[in-house]
Amino acid sequence: MILAQSRRAEVPVFLSQEELEDKESPARYAAKELCHYLGAMSGAVFSLLPYDPTLAGICVGCCAGVYDGSEGDDAFRIVTRESRLCIDGGCRGVIYGVYELLERLGCRFFTRDCEYVPTLPTLEVEDGLDLSLRPAFEYREHNYADAVQSQRFAVKCRLNGSKMNIPARMGSCMKYAWYVHTFDKMVPVKVYGESHPEYFSLVNGERLVRDSGRTQLCLSNPDVFRLCCDAVRRVLRENPDARIVSISQNDSTGNYCTCDECRALDEREGSPAASVLHFTNRIAEALEEEFPNVIFDTLAYTYSRPIPKTIRNRHNVCVRLCSIEACFSHPFETCDDESRGVRLPDGTRRSFIRDLSDWGSMCDRVYIWDYTTCFAHYPTPHPNWRCLQPNLRAMKRNNVQGVFEQACWASRGNVDFNELRLYLLSKLLWDPDCDLATHRREFMEYYYGAAAPHLDEYLNLLCDTVERENIHVGFNDKPLHAFLREELLDRYDALFDKAAAAVAGDPLRLWRVEKNRLSIRWVRLKRKTMLRGEYDLEEINRFFGDWRAFGLSRIDEWCNLETTHKALLDGNWRGITYFAHWTGEEPEIP
Repeated sequence: MILAQSRRAEVPVFLSQEELEDKESPARYAAKELCHYLGAMSGAVFSLLPYDPTLAGICVGCCAGVYDGSEGDDAFRIVTRESRLCIDGGCRGVIYGVYELLERLGCRFFTRDCEYVPTLPTLEVEDGLDLSLRPAFEYREHNYADAVQSQRFAVKCRLNGSKMNIPARMGSCMKYAWYVHTFDKMVPVKVYGESHPEYFSLVNGERLVRDSGRTQLCLSNPDVFRLCCDAVRRVLRENPDARIVSISQNDSTGNYCTCDECRALDEREGSPAASVLHFTNRIAEALEEEFPNVIFDTLAYTYSRPIPKTIRNRHNVCVRLCSIEACFSHPFETCDDESRGVRLPDGTRRSFIRDLSDWGSMCDRVYIWDYTTCFAHYPTPHPNWRCLQPNLRAMKRNNVQGVFEQACWASRGNVDFNELRLYLLSKLLWDPDCDLATHRREFMEYYYGAAAPHLDEYLNLLCDTVERENIHVGFNDKPLHAFLREELLDRYDALFDKAAAAVAGDPLRLWRVEKNRLSIRWVRLKRKTMLRGEYDLEEINRFFGDWRAFGLSRIDEWCNLETTHKALLDGNWRGITYFAHWTGEEPEIP
């Protein structure tokens, strides 16, 4: 079916009268995007018009008459019928359908500021096309700055998580009333710590009431249940469009309550997750009548990761399993590092893949919180490139329904090829079985041009090394691993030299190469100062000056750039040294 075959040809794009007039209609947004890109590709004029059944053209939205809504908000269908191309889907799916068509015609949406739009004098789609697609996961999210700060790009990536705050006209998103680590929101230590210490976790005979970051709630206390119900009810009333609310432990790796009642339940069930899930189920049951469409979300995180023996989630409860202890240089299913398992109360350890299998087989709504960078040292090369697809496939096989890939969330982006990682993760969240090699090749060739083969060799050398030497990499490691030794840093730099030489006459791609070389420069600098005590102030100041010149902000998840700079000069691994809530001690004044 030919859509247009001459410049300035006029092609109608039909919407229903209602969708045409409604500025908040996702179908209208989808149709406008279609007109823009098809026009840019062909030079033809694509105009929005009210649906006319007597005319040929492109039908978008309900006038297409090809989608009944049964597959949900994110699914879509594309059909060619006689002289019409029809695209429709759910509130997000109708937009995704447009982008699917554009990608099939050759468009690529690599980053928020890098797209490829081919020039096609003749726009043609196959006759008899009937394509229906839906995502592998109902909830898809990461927090790379490009997607969080550009809603339009987030939609092109087919992300639907709360952090993107996607407006209704772009299909909206699965909004959280509260995200995670909400115990202190519901029962704040600062409000109740002194007056009601019994509300908080009993650990080694003491109620922990001095620091909200180091305590949990006593989940068997009836007043705590009442206060939490009231707090959750209040936040849901304040956010009537929220789909999910989190009822989840504070961000502490332990210190769960061991009072007689809490301990008895956890010991009987073989996991501290028992009291957490039991408590969340009770709140979900109490509030279901008022909020029948809300999912009550909780964490299986650190101590609460292993599944209880018999307690299961209610139908309106979601368990979000976190992989924070895992190795990220090998796939979950094949990693042999037993030291990274979660320790159970009886002293035994359980691997993440074992917990994933257990929750997936026994819980009917599991989401994942996964980790994709080194949070303590954002620039450090993170050799997870060959783990991304196997891990997403493993999640899907184990009945996971939603995934958040926690990323470098520095407000101005970062290095370590995060643009590529964002692009690949977005593709995998939609379809874990996608042709990832082709997606990677297309990105590298267009984004880095003639430098691509050398940079690809660099990424492969990282992964080859950790595989051959069985090097296990965590989410927060210092740059001390063997794949960062001097001999290999020299080889990495040599590949960056080749990449830079290949694009010496291409300023934009040379800029992209040298930006990513900052990873190697940071590792060298940190190892010189911390391991050998070598402080070359000129080199240090040049690095931080270049970091700023590339428009980058933080190097550490929890410190601004100036604090990281001071830490390096003071001989500290991280700037969190100065923060009492990290060290438990009074801070030094930077």
